[in-house]
Amino acid sequence: MSNKVIYAIYNDDDILMDAVKKTRAAHHHIEEVFTPFPVHGLDKAMGIAPTRLAICAFLYGCVGISVATAMMNYIMIQDWPQDIGGKPSFSYIENMPAFVPIMFELTVFFAAHLMVITFYMRSKLWPFKEAENPDVRTTDDHFLMEVAVNDNEEELISFFQSTGAVEVKVIDKH
Repeated sequence: MSNKVIYAIYNDDDILMDAVKKTRAAHHHIEEVFTPFPVHGLDKAMGIAPTRLAICAFLYGCVGISVATAMMNYIMIQDWPQDIGGKPSFSYIENMPAFVPIMFELTVFFAAHLMVITFYMRSKLWPFKEAENPDVRTTDDHFLMEVAVNDNEEELISFFQSTGAVEVKVIDKH
């Protein structure tokens, strides 16, 4: 089986959006779209499912507030209780108002740092990873749509030229 793909290159984001909609309507599989800036509505037009990263953020925040609560209870109540400003540390609940800023900060800290790690792992962005940009013009002013070829190369070339592509290339991916 061949690993051929077509690179359809566009020079306008509105033309790209129309081309993506026509490509999906024609039941061609879009592998990826490379753009120099975020294009509003492109993910929906491509049929990409909504991200579940927000659920991860909530769970990481819950981990952060749990760690903060356990840490403050152990440090300030059990291990080394101190009489600060005449307020004895008999229980965590009595002193919780003083711990709210720490709980907030650790919730944000855990959520932010673990979200970055999750994003990099999910995107497969490892240190020293080789760039996967197929055409350097996509970082400047062009848009590229990558579509899989299934023994319909000539049909796809004429299809993408009719959608307004300024350039259509057939590439053999290894």
